[in-house]
Amino acid sequence: MTDTDVTAGDAAARRSVDSVWRIESAQIVATLTKLTGDLGLAEDLAQEALLEALEQWPRDGVPRNPGAWLTMVAKRRAIDGWRRRAALDERYRSLARDLEQASDLDWEPIGDDVLRLVFTACHPVLSRESQVALTLRVVSGLTTQEIARMLLVPVPTVQARITRAKKTLAAANVHFEAPDPAEWPRRLSAVLGVVYLLFTEGYAATSGPTWIRADLANEALRLGRRLVALVPREPEAHALVALMEFQASRFAARVAPDGSAILLADQHRERWDRAQIVRGSAALSRADALGRGRGAYALQAAIAQCHSVAPSVAATDWEQIVILYEALGRIAPNPVVELNRAIAVSMATGPATALRIVDGLADDASLRGSHLIPSVRGELLARLGRTEEARSELLTAAHLAANDRERDVLLRKAAGLPQ
Repeated sequence: MTDTDVTAGDAAARRSVDSVWRIESAQIVATLTKLTGDLGLAEDLAQEALLEALEQWPRDGVPRNPGAWLTMVAKRRAIDGWRRRAALDERYRSLARDLEQASDLDWEPIGDDVLRLVFTACHPVLSRESQVALTLRVVSGLTTQEIARMLLVPVPTVQARITRAKKTLAAANVHFEAPDPAEWPRRLSAVLGVVYLLFTEGYAATSGPTWIRADLANEALRLGRRLVALVPREPEAHALVALMEFQASRFAARVAPDGSAILLADQHRERWDRAQIVRGSAALSRADALGRGRGAYALQAAIAQCHSVAPSVAATDWEQIVILYEALGRIAPNPVVELNRAIAVSMATGPATALRIVDGLADDASLRGSHLIPSVRGELLARLGRTEEARSELLTAAHLAANDRERDVLLRKAAGLPQ
């Protein structure tokens, strides 16, 4: 074997490890946390298994069930640690018997383990900010940079929150176990928030080469459906599932065969998944039927429903969408909500009014360094005929965008403006 062959094998193995970790990290960490009762130790064991994979897979090939391979290696490392500490208790003996009897490495993802991990990371001993940051890091495998962009905060802030959260859980002796139903209300808001952010990153990735990360979006939708089964009387759980169903219904129409992004105005609506739209409408109806009024997820779901039932962009009920965004902005103030409201206003009443809304957000610290404001300003300026200003804003947005596909869209828009 030549040096070139070795290098190629190493690169292929690393791609395999990265792919497996991206897809199955939540299952692996959840299983290890259930085994050890220690979230930090579970993450360490998983990372050690990844290092072992990078050593062995180039030489021996990628195993048939790579996720199970990583889990089994991590479990064996846990046993080695217990043996070294002479802690041969019943947990060790039971696990050792299971390993001796195992004849295959079949991988059977257990959804309850992942949901239990979400509830654990959203423990009330943590601040809301720490709950969200830790859960996103552990359950999704997102980098701290990606989480920072999602939360509109600096990377060091996210890193500090995650570190502090782990130390707090350890100090509070929090074990990996599902909370009693009486504790669910205290954690549900954070759990729903994490599922929502997980889906959002899957719907429109903040970085990387792909426009959509279907693995994240599908996992979020699965978790949302499981949550509804747990708390069928919680309207916002139904509403979040409705929102995700509506948004996921457009996936097939949002990406071209070459992977490039297709924006809403250019999508072939016959490719939208009508079954998912029906499921979304049913979920929103169930949320409304509980009679507690619409919360933040229900309002967003109603906005998504307006898009889903419209035959075209021009025929969309933009005035209703503006009203829904105004209500959303009152109960969940957020600069991104205001930007989206500005886009709706531009469609309902024109770009001049919308531009004033966007300019009012220019000094918002949470959007500093984001591509969002210049991208929206560029669109509005272009519609107002202020071509040079529009081109400058779109190029600025392209420079700031971390997602390759989104950057391409912005550059194409800038290049398409009249000279």
